[in-house]
Amino acid sequence: MRLHKGSRAALLLLVYAAGTVVAAVNFTQCLNDIIQNANATQNLTGLLNGDGDPVSNVSDATSISYSMCTSSCGAGQEPFQWAVFSQEFSAWLLPNLALISQLPFGAQYRLDNLMSAVLTVGSPTLAGYSLFITLLNSRWIKRRFDQLMDYPNSRFVLSILSSLQQVPLRLHPDRVRLPSLIILPENDSWWKYLAEFVDYTHTWSIASATSIAWVVVAYILTVANSLSDVYENVQSNGEATGSVWLWLIPIVVGWLQLSPKCDFNRLQAAYDRADRHSIRTGTADIQAEMLPASFRRALAITAKEEDVISPDELLTPPVFNYSRSLRWASTAETIFMVFKVASEEVHSHPFARGSDSVKFDKNIESNTAKDIETIQYIETIQDINERSRRGSLQDIAVYCVQRNGVQSSHWAPGVFTRMAIASCASLALQWGTVGAAFLVGWFTPTTEIGCRSMGYLVYGVISTLVWMMLLMSSILAHSSAADPRRASLSARVTLAFSHILRWTGKFLAILNLFLLIMACVFQYSSFYDRCFCNSSVFSRRGAAYAVIIETAAQAAQAKAAWIGALVLACTSASVFLGILNLLLDTLPS
Repeated sequence: MRLHKGSRAALLLLVYAAGTVVAAVNFTQCLNDIIQNANATQNLTGLLNGDGDPVSNVSDATSISYSMCTSSCGAGQEPFQWAVFSQEFSAWLLPNLALISQLPFGAQYRLDNLMSAVLTVGSPTLAGYSLFITLLNSRWIKRRFDQLMDYPNSRFVLSILSSLQQVPLRLHPDRVRLPSLIILPENDSWWKYLAEFVDYTHTWSIASATSIAWVVVAYILTVANSLSDVYENVQSNGEATGSVWLWLIPIVVGWLQLSPKCDFNRLQAAYDRADRHSIRTGTADIQAEMLPASFRRALAITAKEEDVISPDELLTPPVFNYSRSLRWASTAETIFMVFKVASEEVHSHPFARGSDSVKFDKNIESNTAKDIETIQYIETIQDINERSRRGSLQDIAVYCVQRNGVQSSHWAPGVFTRMAIASCASLALQWGTVGAAFLVGWFTPTTEIGCRSMGYLVYGVISTLVWMMLLMSSILAHSSAADPRRASLSARVTLAFSHILRWTGKFLAILNLFLLIMACVFQYSSFYDRCFCNSSVFSRRGAAYAVIIETAAQAAQAKAAWIGALVLACTSASVFLGILNLLLDTLPS
């Protein structure tokens, strides 16, 4: 009988699994056999106490050297115990995997939603950074607009800018389009309706509250159970894996409180609905009515891939806000400056088209007026709305450059300060939780760096590296966009390096996701319970030894380390969430 290739592969896997079971090691029985042989031969070589020191009495032997472990016990692992695996998996890992579903998604394509989940789990630092930079950006733009609340539509614009951090916000290259959208009263309805349509809430639901409660309750109960009996399954205990996932709770809760507007289809529908209302670019701009709607828009929330520096800017899940924050801040600052100039001009010498006014020359580029319009001073908000906000494209062009124009900066003020604060907050969250898991692995006998602690350390390092790569990629991409032609050699090299960093960072994030899940599975399945991992070879090297029977002192030390790790992880998550809540009251309402 000939087997299909797939059947032969499955058969090989079964044979391998059977061989693994056969080769499983019982370290307690192995130590007893070694002690019996030592009693018979009076050779105590390789027998050690709990601190790794040679014993003079065979009854004091609780550990063996790494070389003796491999030669006498073999390189296999302890037998796989389904009861232990299923209990640990369902208590520690499964609730966190379910909680991932409560992250904000909303991308146009499912693959992009999947990638957002991969980036979040593959780099908690990046997830925390995107959350915190979104919060700080909203807080910053609110403070900027607080001084302009007397100008029409300023509240609507503030709400719109704060809500649209999840889209590639773009301004029309024609410098007159944005001022006309802001100044002309015919466009008030557009601002009002867009602010209303995008002001939907993505916040708490029964599903999200239940998922968070499940994780919290499961964490508390399993921690209490593990601390009650440290001796039981100390090598497969999931205390460390519970801590390494604890960052997920403040990330999910933070996004639920921040309520990002990230549903692509809903945002597009809101923009299209608002666009049906009158958008005017000036009484003299008659020919613009014949242009496509997308060309007439002074402010756009969508773009083609060739119109953006980084494709991640097009993806609406908020974990990708790292790629948009610099461009968003620059766009928001430009809009604010137009509002500021318009407000200052209104209170100093606004234009108003009265009976004595005359027309400007139609040639905008010459900026030469045939006559000068009569200036009428305006003092009330009603006057701003009714008398000082009407004019042609020529009027608006002159009106907005009377104070040396609107100088838009490629780098918004304070942007690097906000990036630094967001970076510190996200790094503290990640290393507070991952560091707690590392401490549990470090103090699990045999102490120091073994397979368990090394796995958590590598996960944290790769997570930080992914964040650094993607953040640097966004900085380089935004820097290359400063060259409008992108034709210079330096701009091309910068952009190419940005792409390489982005691709490498995403690849490492995918790798890190599987590393974290496999580290948890290896922990629960006793895969780490083998001579190499139990002997902490990474740090002890030639002096490595495996603790077979944990002493009371070692159990007490491990319990104290577990309690300390619990406090560290919970404190890091609580402080991150606490700072987030302290800053929420400064956001646009």
